[in-house]
Amino acid sequence: MQKILLLVLFISFYLSSKSQWYDPEKVDHKAITIYTLAINKARNGDYASSVKMINEALKIEPKYVDAYLSLAGIDADLKNYTSSVSYFQKAFSLDSVYAKDFLLPYSISLAGCGRFNDALDAVNAFLSNPKLNERSIKSGEFRKKTYEFAIDYAKAHPEKNYVFAPENMGDSINTADLEYFPSLTIDGKKLIFTRRMNNKESFYESDKQNEVWGKAFPLAGKINSPDNNVGAQNISQDGQWLVYTGCNFPRGMGSCDLYISYLTKNGWSEPQNLGWNVNSEFWESTPSLSPDKRDLYFSSNRPGGYGGKDIWVSHRTDNGNWSVPENLGPDINTAGDESTPFIHADNQTLYFNSNGLPGYSEKPDLFVTKKLPDGKWSKPENLGYPINTIDDEGSMIVAADGKTAYYSSDKIDTKGGLDIYTFTLRKDLRPLRTLWAKGKVYDKKTNAGLPSTVVLTDINSRQIISKLQTDEEGNYLVTLPVGKDYAFNVHRKGYLFYSQNYNIDSTSTDSVFNVNIPLEPIEANAKIILKNVFFDTKKTQLKPASITELDNVVRLMNENPNMKIMISGYTDNVGKPADNLKLSLGRAVSVVNYLLSKGVNNNRLAFKGLGEANPIATNDTEEGRAQNRRTELTVVSN
Repeated sequence: MQKILLLVLFISFYLSSKSQWYDPEKVDHKAITIYTLAINKARNGDYASSVKMINEALKIEPKYVDAYLSLAGIDADLKNYTSSVSYFQKAFSLDSVYAKDFLLPYSISLAGCGRFNDALDAVNAFLSNPKLNERSIKSGEFRKKTYEFAIDYAKAHPEKNYVFAPENMGDSINTADLEYFPSLTIDGKKLIFTRRMNNKESFYESDKQNEVWGKAFPLAGKINSPDNNVGAQNISQDGQWLVYTGCNFPRGMGSCDLYISYLTKNGWSEPQNLGWNVNSEFWESTPSLSPDKRDLYFSSNRPGGYGGKDIWVSHRTDNGNWSVPENLGPDINTAGDESTPFIHADNQTLYFNSNGLPGYSEKPDLFVTKKLPDGKWSKPENLGYPINTIDDEGSMIVAADGKTAYYSSDKIDTKGGLDIYTFTLRKDLRPLRTLWAKGKVYDKKTNAGLPSTVVLTDINSRQIISKLQTDEEGNYLVTLPVGKDYAFNVHRKGYLFYSQNYNIDSTSTDSVFNVNIPLEPIEANAKIILKNVFFDTKKTQLKPASITELDNVVRLMNENPNMKIMISGYTDNVGKPADNLKLSLGRAVSVVNYLLSKGVNNNRLAFKGLGEANPIATNDTEEGRAQNRRTELTVVSN
């Protein structure tokens, strides 16, 4: 039943010891009778009655050590660790010899209060007993290791100004029932969570208006069902997809499978099983979609992993199918259990829980890892106390702002069991603050929406940050982590690609860029500006950051083998016209030479330098001059 309470109730777990003054046989028999009844109440989970009766026994026998120890155990099980410590200390003050066998559970309650140095002292005192049995030694050594971890972590992360102050999300979301597994759209205005009522799980939604969360309501459509149990959901950043766990569904593949529903005008669609590539005859749960909806992270106990539950990822292919999952590997997964992955909107920061990595107890702690440029993951870092404690920390998500975290907890004053809370994440644990661009891709001539591919690339590392498909009407949303320089390209066969550059400064006050994108059909005289081709001032040599853009031109030429193009170079009006003409010509030549080096035939390429001619913006401002310094691609014939 309750682990700590059992430690208190069954003295045989430890060695017996003689009392200095306390003789249990001399305790008032009426007090013993009441106490015995109280313990039976506690064993049946009726803590309130048990505590009341134990206090009645203490009125009769104020120095009843076993009664104080049992109150300490009950409070520990209820996670009232401060009160538990007080009761333990009262017992020790009455008879330190008799109560010394309980130094181990006392140390656990101290750790529950965050008093890890005191907990270490207590467990060392416990382990100093030469008569401990093997089981007691093993338990003590394990706890000692966790306390030492906590102390070392605090030394390595002296965040003196960090205040952990979880805030209950209020009556609009939390009730006397259980609320957990929060998930959030990128704009932070739609919260989806699981609510459990009468042992039945369903999905609820709360919408934020004017910075106030509205009353939660069941998701509309066919996703909640009286016949199906659903939970552990994750909403896509654009709010259009919901992936979740369904257990014991008809025609399911295992005990718990992953399902997906789509937002329609009539609410959420019928659950669709994600199929044999993702699901197995084993357990799959706690899914998380990447912001571009191309990667699905989840936990499973399928064979081929490193322990019980591991974190896996499946990739969505260009035809819309999900690939066979890949294990995230031994740097993430352990011989223990890893679960509740959450990939942030930056598509680089992954949070998850684990009981196999070093932590504060045998229960899962929360960890963070970062995707490296080579696709591997950094060494997971424990989020530390007080986010992690000696209890099960469940799951956590972080909003696009990179600092606002959400999780469910029953350790704080709740409205009923698990409630959803929000708090500010410690700075060194934060992902990149993430902005986003959204809009519609359409045919420039007909204005019809175009299903297209949207690619966001880190110009400097050439790492693809996001690659996504618009919907059938051309609508898209792409995330933009701050602090990087991005090439933003949109592709569709039969059209020139769209090119944009986003240099997202970490101090940017914007959150969203609304950009509708017209695509030029490939035909004579169609042109685009190559906005991610760069040169140093007064230089003609291509900067390495240009490679991503120029490779897109190579791809365009390969897809259209009969197409001939003209590369035109332009400058602003600073300097002598003759010098500018020469500079623009040299830059156009550099672009053509790169295309030639990639196998594009010479007879398909032409170039010219036009200097400061044909400005597209004023030359009276730096912003305007920057627009005029450009490289254009024009279709000569197709």
